[in-house]
Amino acid sequence: MTLNTDSGASTPTYPHAADLAVLLPSLEALVDEVVASGLARDTLGRALDTGMTEVTSVLRAVPATEGRLLERGIGLVAGRNPDLVVLTQNLRLPVTKAASELVEMNDPALYRSLSLDADSGGRKSYTPDLLILNRRSEIAHLVDVKRSLGSYELSRIAELKHRMLAAALVVPDLLYKEHRRLRAKEVRVVILNAANQKADIDGGVWPISHLDHLLEVSGAGEAMARLRELFRRRVEENWSAALTGRRDAGTAMNTDGKARKARTLHCDDDDVCGSTRSPVSIGFARAPRAASP
Repeated sequence: MTLNTDSGASTPTYPHAADLAVLLPSLEALVDEVVASGLARDTLGRALDTGMTEVTSVLRAVPATEGRLLERGIGLVAGRNPDLVVLTQNLRLPVTKAASELVEMNDPALYRSLSLDADSGGRKSYTPDLLILNRRSEIAHLVDVKRSLGSYELSRIAELKHRMLAAALVVPDLLYKEHRRLRAKEVRVVILNAANQKADIDGGVWPISHLDHLLEVSGAGEAMARLRELFRRRVEENWSAALTGRRDAGTAMNTDGKARKARTLHCDDDDVCGSTRSPVSIGFARAPRAASP
């Protein structure tokens, strides 16, 4: 598989649109909710007080948190298209040996209309980030959202696509049995790359800027770009506030210590500072002595 940088294409118009002015309060509320779970100012401040290990742990959570944010953001924007059903829960799909062999040995056109039993089970499974069904066209998309594919080797992307295609074979049966008899006549897989730096449109690797086409909602990709911007700005603001708070606390501690020291050393009354004060003994620590018999 070859990954090429997408050169862009004419953008079709859709009957549904993601108006940023309308969506902005919802996007900001979503960022507030997601950030509050682990990247709030107080959390970052406690990490700074605890030490490098805790700071590293918190910072490692940033990519995963952004990934969850993108998944929820896509669901939010998909709501602008009333034809779409977005599923995110209980989507552990079996990847059976039969399904894997079908995908490995055949052209997609030969098994595109097939559907396997969702209850067939298997040792392997795949859990998509989103399953989006267009009830009007009866086309379902199995979606995997990646914050970035920069560190993914081509073989790893190919293996992911293979698992997704094999899992897609049970989606029609799953939708019909477990989701109020929803019907899907075709299931397509897509890896959405939020970093937008790699694309293989025909091979199912899309930049998230192409979200408009997936959801049939104009401005969907732009809304995701704004969501990422809001998230990064909020995390940076919280980090700066945590650092500032720590510096202020340190300054206050030093100032208070100096003031208390000054109060202790300052004395205008010779009787209090002089001979009437009890003597102080200073020396080395002493080990306890054994009790006399």
